[in-house]
Amino acid sequence: MKIEVIKHPGGVFSPANDMEFEKTVKFKTGEQYQVEIKLHRRPEFHRKVFAFFNFCFYHWKSDRVFIDETGQFDVFRKNLIVLAGFYDEYFNLKGEVRIEAKSLSFGSMSQEEFELCYSALINAAIRTIFKDLNDSITENIENQLLSFF
Repeated sequence: MKIEVIKHPGGVFSPANDMEFEKTVKFKTGEQYQVEIKLHRRPEFHRKVFAFFNFCFYHWKSDRVFIDETGQFDVFRKNLIVLAGFYDEYFNLKGEVRIEAKSLSFGSMSQEEFELCYSALINAAIRTIFKDLNDSITENIENQLLSFF
C-alpha cells in the first residue's frame, strides 16, 4: 500500500490529505509498521522534461513509421540522455564497452543532477535533432523549443 505523507517537526509523518488519511484507518494505534519512504521530484518539472522528450521525438521521427512507437520512444529517450552525457559504462563478457542511459528517477538522480541533465538534454537536442532545421526552422518550432528553457 502506498500512502502520501508529509513530514512535520519532530519526525512526525501524517497523511498528505483526506484520501490518504482514509487509507490509514485500518492501522491500529500503537502498532509497529514497516514503511518505505520515497521522495518525489517536483512533478511539474518532471512533466516538463517528458514534454520535451515528446516534442523532440515528434520532430525526430517526422515521416518515419515504427511498429512499436512506444518502444521506439523509450530507445529515443535513452539515446538523448546518453548524448547529453548522463550514462554509465559497463563491460560485457567480450570486454566491449556498453553504454546505458542513467535513470531520471528521483531515487537514481538528485534534483540538482536532474536539472543539470535537463539543460544538457536541451543542448544535445539542439546539436542533433534540430541541427538540420537551423536554416529552415519555423518561428513556431523555435518558440516551442525556447519554451523549454
